[in-house]
Amino acid sequence: DIRETAFVYAITAAGVSHAITQACSMGELLQCGCELTRSRAPPSPTAGPGTEGTAWEWGGCGDDVQFGYEKSQQFMDAKNKKGKNDIRALIDLHNNEAGRLAVRSYMRTECKCHGLSGSCTLRTCWRKMPHFREVGDRLLERFNGAFKVMGGNDGKTLIPVGDNIKPPDKQDLIYSADSPDFCSANRKTGSLGTRGRVCNSTAMDTSGCDLLCCGRGHRDETVVLEENCLCRFHWCCVVQCRKCSVRQELSLCV
Repeated sequence: DIRETAFVYAITAAGVSHAITQACSMGELLQCGCELTRSRAPPSPTAGPGTEGTAWEWGGCGDDVQFGYEKSQQFMDAKNKKGKNDIRALIDLHNNEAGRLAVRSYMRTECKCHGLSGSCTLRTCWRKMPHFREVGDRLLERFNGAFKVMGGNDGKTLIPVGDNIKPPDKQDLIYSADSPDFCSANRKTGSLGTRGRVCNSTAMDTSGCDLLCCGRGHRDETVVLEENCLCRFHWCCVVQCRKCSVRQELSLCV
């Protein structure tokens, strides 16, 4: 129940929700398709220049994120719901939900203009999911600010540990155990350590050599890599490339 496990559960639940929703929109699944918009209120996206008085309507193929959300619930939460009074199950269910909300809560409205000669007499709008890179970045922020919790006496509640400014909400990640030392290899925890890892000697964040190498220092090494170059397209339909040697300067943890 460590912080890293919380992120893995959240990003996996988000991935299931995102992938299923995307497959629905692309017509790859028989059980679903585009989002039904009959009961949705009229769109109110930010008006751009020259769109005053433009008529709006829902159209296109909106992402049916609710279908993906529900299927992710069924797939990810089934195992833990059987023992939902256990602290581990409660934490996993919470982090699964945080991952799904990182997709569902950040839907955006996209529109397309219709009209003669480039005019915008009508705008058709639909709802789209955020790109998965945005979802991952958002969950990484939650990972950095994850809350440590403990089980309540009733076995059904989670109580924040420490002096937190606010209790965790549904989109926060939570954990109950401190992370082991990932600096050194440890077969018991599955840690490979950071010895030999490529690091950035000029960065100040977690990719920097000071943090990633755990204070052991790093060495600079020149390596020669082969990559495709001078590629040409030949009719039809082959791309032929040469192999070029490229020298790269790498920083490696000692």
